[in-house]
Amino acid sequence: MSLAVAKKGVITSTGPSGWRPAVVAIAILLMLAVLPNLVDPYQTVLLTYGLIMAIAALGFNLLLGYTGLLSFGHSAYFGAGAYTVAFVVRDLGAQSMELCIVGGLLGTLLISALFGFVCVRHTRIFFGILTLALSQVLWSLAFKFFWVTGGTDGIRVAYAKLTLLGGLVNFAGPGSFQRFVFAYYYYVLGLFALATVVMWVIVHSPFGKALQAIRDNETRASFIGISVRRYRWIAFVISGAFTGLAGILWVPLNGLTTPDILYWPFSGEIVFMSVLGGFRTFTGPIVGAVVFNYLKTYAVASTEYWQLLLGVVLVVLVLALPSGIVGTAARLAARFTRRTS
Repeated sequence: MSLAVAKKGVITSTGPSGWRPAVVAIAILLMLAVLPNLVDPYQTVLLTYGLIMAIAALGFNLLLGYTGLLSFGHSAYFGAGAYTVAFVVRDLGAQSMELCIVGGLLGTLLISALFGFVCVRHTRIFFGILTLALSQVLWSLAFKFFWVTGGTDGIRVAYAKLTLLGGLVNFAGPGSFQRFVFAYYYYVLGLFALATVVMWVIVHSPFGKALQAIRDNETRASFIGISVRRYRWIAFVISGAFTGLAGILWVPLNGLTTPDILYWPFSGEIVFMSVLGGFRTFTGPIVGAVVFNYLKTYAVASTEYWQLLLGVVLVVLVLALPSGIVGTAARLAARFTRRTS
C-alpha cells in the first residue's frame, strides 16, 4: 500500500509510484540494449551519434535549464575534448579509449575552468556573447595553427587502432568496422547511462537545488548565503566536462577532428537540441538531441538545400511545441489524467 497525502488538492505518493521514473528508465535502457540486434549497422551508428549528443545536451542544460545561463560557446568544450583525444592518439601513441577519456576530460576541465572563471562574472546577454567570443578564439587557433591541428584537414583518429575496456576489446582483423560499430554502441550506451545517473544526482542534490534557486531569484539566493558566482562557476565546469565527454566519444566514431566542431553554428545546434526537447525538463535535452540528429541526417540526405528544409522543420516544431517535445507530452499527459480522474 502506498502512502498518499492529499493537501490543498494535490496528491503526493511516497510509495511504489516513486519508482516509476526508475522503472521507465530501465525499460528504455533495455530497449536500447536490444536495438542493435534489430536494425542495420547504419541505424546503430545514427543512434550512437544521438546518444553522444545527448550527453552534450545534458551538460549544456545544467547551465540553461537549471542555472539560467544561456551559453553560445559550448562547441569549445566539445572541441576541446575531441582535439585532446586526437593529440593523445597522434602524439602520444595512445590506444586505450579509457586513457583518451582521462586525457580528454583533463583538457576539457582546464579549458572550462578558465573560461568559466571569466564568464560567470556576467549574466544574461553578456554571458552569452562572452562564451561565444571565447569559443571562437579556440576555433581561430585550431584553424590558423595548421602545423599543430592540421587546419581544415583536421587530425585523423583511426578506430582500428583503439581498444576498449583496457585492451579487452580490439578491432584488428577482418570485419573490424562492423565489430567496432556494435561494440562502440554498447560502450557509448554504458557511458550515457552513467552520465545520466550522475546528472540526475547532481540536479536533485542540495547543489542542484541551489542552482535552481539562483536561476529563479539570484538576489534571494545570495541573501540566504549561497555564493552565486562560485556555484555558477562549478556548474559551468561540470557542464563543460559533460560536453567534453561527448566530444571525446564522438572522435573515434567520426574518425576525424576538424575546426568545424569549434565553430559557432555547432554551439547553436547544442542549444537547439535542448530547446527542441524541452530545457525545463530533465529528459528533454536527451530526446531533443536524438530527434535533432535524425532530422539533420535525413535532411542532408534528402536535398542539397537541407539547411532550408531543416530550418523550416525546426521552426514549425518549436512553434507547435513551445515547451519542447517532452514538456508538451508531459502537459498533455497531465491534462488527460485530470480528465479521466
